[in-house]
Amino acid sequence: MNYIDKNFYNVINEIKSKDVYDIYFHILEKFKNISETTQRSMERFFAKYSYWGELRIDEGYFKVLFNKAEVFKKYLDEYAVLYESLKDYKSKYVLFSIINDFYNFDFVNLKNATEYCFKHYFDLNLMPKLKENVFVDVGAYVGDTVLDYVESFGEKGYKKIYCYEICQENVDKMKINLKKFDNIEIRRKAVSDKKEKLRFDLDNDISSNHISTGGKIEVEGVSLDEDIKEKISMVKMDIEGSEMKALAGMKEHIKNDMPILLISVYHNNTDLVEIPKYIRSLNENYDYYLRYYGGCVYATEIVLFALPKTKKVLVKNLI
Repeated sequence: MNYIDKNFYNVINEIKSKDVYDIYFHILEKFKNISETTQRSMERFFAKYSYWGELRIDEGYFKVLFNKAEVFKKYLDEYAVLYESLKDYKSKYVLFSIINDFYNFDFVNLKNATEYCFKHYFDLNLMPKLKENVFVDVGAYVGDTVLDYVESFGEKGYKKIYCYEICQENVDKMKINLKKFDNIEIRRKAVSDKKEKLRFDLDNDISSNHISTGGKIEVEGVSLDEDIKEKISMVKMDIEGSEMKALAGMKEHIKNDMPILLISVYHNNTDLVEIPKYIRSLNENYDYYLRYYGGCVYATEIVLFALPKTKKVLVKNLI
């Protein structure tokens, strides 16, 4: 057993020995030991982004921490299953660092786990070359991921790119940013599990617009199975918590095309385990990797790489 395995199972076994309240009080104690400046920064962060729960320090309300304790108790065995399914030790170290951050507020390992070498989503250790891909960018924002794709793999790395974005302002900027490239289709649609009218509100951070039932702006919702009939080679998803629905709406593509899947798995407390579990239920012929692109305080920007087992990938077990 190497040191990454040892560290991971040490924290897993410690958590396993406790009930949910003991886990919560442990997390709370660790939180209170970090600097007040960092505590207040986290309080502002959770007030702005409510995916994980609320944190109101002066009121003694630490729901976000209790939610983590509940998830640990419910999903601990599945974290271990995910760990064993990961195909390189960089991924395993990422998972350990995320869990240890949530449990112990360990900022050092989280910082060390961060990917600095390659572009967000495009790890050249895992995908050294791509050619003639049909790439679908779900949550395309202003085209930044497409620009990274082209820089990583060149213009010959794709034959068609579909960009899905719900905000018209972002769509307008994307058209400008990508105008020099051919064979890119921009669709102002929300990707979900079926065709329906959906609603959203504009967020102050327009990269974080998300579907909500009480939203004032209407957008067409579609499934990728219905909206794209050709074979898909690769899909990136970052849609603020709607990833599971979007995956359900492309289950036929996953079953039949086996596209590379690059999925954000941090927008709620359970996606990190539920999304790979769901993909596995649709198609068992995937290998799994994790990469981390976020900050060193609270783990966000976690990306699951699901790569078809038939793909020849170059994997270096380096951290």
